[in-house]
Amino acid sequence: MPAAASRRWLVDGSNVVGSRPDGWWRDRRAAFARMAEELDHFAGAGDDEVTVVFDGGPLPPVSGSRVRVVCADSADDRIVELASADADPSSLTAVTSDRALAERVRRTGATVMGAGSFRRRLDDAGRHVP
Repeated sequence: MPAAASRRWLVDGSNVVGSRPDGWWRDRRAAFARMAEELDHFAGAGDDEVTVVFDGGPLPPVSGSRVRVVCADSADDRIVELASADADPSSLTAVTSDRALAERVRRTGATVMGAGSFRRRLDDAGRHVP
């Protein structure tokens, strides 16, 4: 069976973290770090290219190097900048459930997947890091 083609993901990290009411708001920084770690495992398992953008300051280093972690004052604006500057935005899938951000990203040529759908994809694939 041929290997699945790798995909390119641009993840609204705050939106994906917020899609599950698991108490993440008690320690946003730790929740963001857990998400980055989980995405690192996801990227490695599928050989996907993943960039995650969070609102706020820097996070502790991610143990692997398969995910690019970006922190910005405005994650939405940074996501649009990254998609707009990409040489092939049509090959990107942006992950967000923010309707306004989704529309802005679609105008760059990227596709959009909802945060809940992506969260279920992570869980169904068994890549959830406790």
